[in-house]
Amino acid sequence: MVTSTSLPSLTLGVLLAAACSSCGEVPRTYSTSTDSAEVLFTDNFDRAALGKDWQTTGPGATLERGALRLADLHNHPVWLRQPLPADVRVEFDAWAETDEGDVKVELAGDGQSFATTASYTATGYVLIFGGWNNALNVIARRDEHGDDRVAVKQPKVEPERRYHIAITRRGGEIRWEIDGELVAEFVDADPLLGPGQEHFAFNNWEAPTRFDNLVIYGL
Repeated sequence: MVTSTSLPSLTLGVLLAAACSSCGEVPRTYSTSTDSAEVLFTDNFDRAALGKDWQTTGPGATLERGALRLADLHNHPVWLRQPLPADVRVEFDAWAETDEGDVKVELAGDGQSFATTASYTATGYVLIFGGWNNALNVIARRDEHGDDRVAVKQPKVEPERRYHIAITRRGGEIRWEIDGELVAEFVDADPLLGPGQEHFAFNNWEAPTRFDNLVIYGL
């Protein structure tokens, strides 16, 4: 088994992405099961306003028909105020209104940062389903355009199709599943841990996307 101590983060990430695309499964050092996990936070967005649990950093986030709708945020995340432990599993439903895709979230961020220019560097990990006009699915450490990101081309986002997304993190390992199938895995040799790395956010550039049925587990 390849481990995070035998290869640098970038090389390992590339190998894991290749394994994912060729065989549908990759070696990992942990389980993504939530059988013994503790539920830390849930939200079904079935109300009129986001409320005190969430911090918006710009316009573009609304609650419509029992879901969180994001459009034209231009990297102004909607941050969950509750701090989270390093080892977590985040599950939610998500869908895009158009074939542009761009379903985007952040994990292990600082809970307050947002873009101040057209170029945006996140404070945590960024996961994008159907980014760059539905061309890539990406796990990135802070810089979604960085050389150390893991990027795969499949699957593509289908407009108005509801997906169930699960992101499991233990230490420096992040495993991303959509509808129970592995999309990609990222291993960070220098994981983002501690103060300033404890928050989750929904994010968006321009294409309208929706989120629902959020459940966060402590592992």
